[in-house]
Amino acid sequence: MAPDTILARPNAALDAALAEARDAYTAARPRSAAAHQRACAVLPGGNTRSVLYYSPFPTTMARGEGCMLEDIDGHRYVDLCGEYTAGLFGHSEPRILAALQAALARGLNLAAVGENEARLAEILCSRFPSLDMVRFTNSGTEANLLAVGLARTHTGRPAIMAMHGGYHGGLMTFAGGGTPTNVPFPVTLAPYNDIVATLGLIKAHAADLAAIIVEPMIGNGGCMPANPAFLRMLRDETSRRGILLIFDEVMTSRHGSGGLQARLGITPDLTTLGKYIGGGMSFGAFGGRREVMARLDATKPGALSHSGTFNNNVLSMAAGCVAMGDIFTAEVAEAHVTRGEALRGRLDAVCQRAGGVMRFTGFGSMMQPHFRDGPIDRPYQLTPREDALRELLFLDLLAGGVYAARRGLVALSLAVGAAEMDQYVDAIEEFCASRGSLLRET
Repeated sequence: MAPDTILARPNAALDAALAEARDAYTAARPRSAAAHQRACAVLPGGNTRSVLYYSPFPTTMARGEGCMLEDIDGHRYVDLCGEYTAGLFGHSEPRILAALQAALARGLNLAAVGENEARLAEILCSRFPSLDMVRFTNSGTEANLLAVGLARTHTGRPAIMAMHGGYHGGLMTFAGGGTPTNVPFPVTLAPYNDIVATLGLIKAHAADLAAIIVEPMIGNGGCMPANPAFLRMLRDETSRRGILLIFDEVMTSRHGSGGLQARLGITPDLTTLGKYIGGGMSFGAFGGRREVMARLDATKPGALSHSGTFNNNVLSMAAGCVAMGDIFTAEVAEAHVTRGEALRGRLDAVCQRAGGVMRFTGFGSMMQPHFRDGPIDRPYQLTPREDALRELLFLDLLAGGVYAARRGLVALSLAVGAAEMDQYVDAIEEFCASRGSLLRET
């Protein structure tokens, strides 16, 4: 049976363990429970960012410093969530704080161009092979929407192709085939890493396709790297058929000085960026080939409009110049990939010693555990048992002072050191030992 059609149910022992872990979680966080109850009166679900909700209620964080978090009940955690890759620099990085304070002293809303936006653009264009020119936005979601809109205008074609399980922001998310709130672009969904099936879909829809948008490593869908042959096929076919290839490197651009595109030697027509590049501030960017980006050139007749009051806000521009110009150098980026690969190797070794009952996928400083056998190279339908094990791992990690995403995603910040990585390895080893009988149940 194919992995995405498995429909196993959690067993009674797993249900009991999860109930016990939830009770312990609740008992330890009375202030977070009260905060959630109060928030539910004015915020749907008690928050304003759906991914941050988990049952029985989310922990409310009070502060962060370096790679540590503290919640309002006084518990401290090693932060391995890394703000879902946006927090590459950890909490309160002194050089970024200094840049922000200097920007604040000069005024916030200037309603004009500033010198730092050109400086940051120069840094990014020098690093990412696909970027001849770049424009800034407020988020990765905006960047992806604008890149797709630009591709549709440039090609004169209406449709796009994306991947099953791909995530390109809150209005272009394709887990489970998409959501009702997605922007109404005509979309064909292809199976990630399936060369034959995707090639067939490209041939069938080529006349209408303006762009193919793809993550070089699926992020939200489980940290699954693309097969380089799959990406090369996309590059060859889009070039042949006049379709623009968009790499969403909002998450994966951290994997080296020039992102995965530079590492793989595959250059898309457009690239979208975000998350950490603004130093942890609100930020997004899209850019690519000069002749495509020139459609936004206001000095030319018929130029497309690209608005956004805070596209070039002084805080993100100042922080971005320091973050990308001074801190996240090529050498630092490469070292970060190396230590992430080493950590994932240690985690896989722990899982193998425990009988291979869980495994980690990912690349560099991003990784995620899975609770299934067989190849894991594309997003899949999560079974109730797998979801219960994810929650149990999440709650056990919290009890041990480790904060990762509820789904298991780890995104290492530069502030995470050897001791913190050792703590995570030990926590995974303890989970495999103490929960081994539950992991081996089918």
